[in-house]
Amino acid sequence: MRMHHIVATVGLAAILGTTPARADDTQATAVTGNVELTSDYIFRGLTQSWGKPAVQGGADLAAANGFAAGVWGSSISEHSYPGGAVELDLYGSYGRSINADWSWRAGLYGYFYPGANFDHAGLPARALNTGEANLALSWKQWALKYSYALTDYFGADREEGYRGNSKGTSYLMLEGAIPLDPKWSLTLHLGYTFYSTGLAAPNADGARDPSYADIGVGAKYAINAHWTLLGVVTHATNDRFYRHTASFQDAADTLNVGGTNGLVMLQGSF
Repeated sequence: MRMHHIVATVGLAAILGTTPARADDTQATAVTGNVELTSDYIFRGLTQSWGKPAVQGGADLAAANGFAAGVWGSSISEHSYPGGAVELDLYGSYGRSINADWSWRAGLYGYFYPGANFDHAGLPARALNTGEANLALSWKQWALKYSYALTDYFGADREEGYRGNSKGTSYLMLEGAIPLDPKWSLTLHLGYTFYSTGLAAPNADGARDPSYADIGVGAKYAINAHWTLLGVVTHATNDRFYRHTASFQDAADTLNVGGTNGLVMLQGSF
């Protein structure tokens, strides 16, 4: 599962999502699956489901030689992705253990939104598909990860009102888990999204720069070997940019897609 939603295996199941399984030198090739029911789909501090529940799931393959790949999907909202109802992610990576505590991983990640296009909202035609390269360093139950956009960042470009294209937008995050007992753990996440561009004209609140920080704190409970329950509170900064985000279906319908939010997630792994 991607490091998308708040750490689950490392802590947040999503703040949101988890990384593909890391293959250690002594492991055989493993295939795992996951499924989630969540009260809100929050990605890097911003809701992707317009504050509504989402269904998610995927599969990962981790090989003993250090290679890993996977697929993950989630329901999304047309308020944010005009013409789209599903997000589909494809990713691959390579990593190795440095010692018993440290490891590294580098990979590529693709976000795809079948059917979604800004022309469904009366704007210039533009898909929202996005590709990133990433590099992660892990220590025990903590991970530091840097992602760099190889394409425009979810459709942000000059035709959509920005000064220029958004290739080169980056995301830096630190996340992990603190075990409290065999069933309970505390999950923590810090992230920062740096946009390589900004709006050509300020929005209604006078903001041009979409860059922001996000944090998340949660508690995870292991129901059994396959099911966990996660509760998380998240917060995204830069209210002036995100608090009056207009729906692509109805410009009069606005939502603070960032701010402070909470979610409850039931997660299964197989």
